[in-house]
Amino acid sequence: MITPLDIENKKFSKQMMNGYNVEEVDDFLDDLTVDYGKNYKEITELKTKVEELNKSLEHYKTIEKTLQDTLVMAQTTAEDIKNVAKQQADQIINEAKGSAKKQAEDLENEITMKTKELDDIKKQFDIYKAKMESLLISQLELLKDVNKED
Repeated sequence: MITPLDIENKKFSKQMMNGYNVEEVDDFLDDLTVDYGKNYKEITELKTKVEELNKSLEHYKTIEKTLQDTLVMAQTTAEDIKNVAKQQADQIINEAKGSAKKQAEDLENEITMKTKELDDIKKQFDIYKAKMESLLISQLELLKDVNKED
């Protein structure tokens, strides 16, 4: 391949009439044209490749940005879901505590009422027992009186 230094240092032999040899100049220009054409084609291909790579790079940068945005959104959504779940759990716990407290109070009230009923029944039993005892004593007295008369 011809280098710029080759072009600069190229010397053409002069012909008889103070001119350059036309064949040497044409051959040199032909070689120069071939090398320049190769270089031009290579530069064009490289520019195209650089352009394609830059487009790919931009595409991947866009994808990276989208992925970063998606990741941030997913993290935010996860935090929001976690907070909502915690609030719901707290609410369920508070409702359960309230329900348990109410049930405990209802049971205490029912126990108190049943205790009063039991006390009332015991008093009625004591009254009934006393009446029966009194009746039996009076019946016994009657039987004694009947036996004395016989």
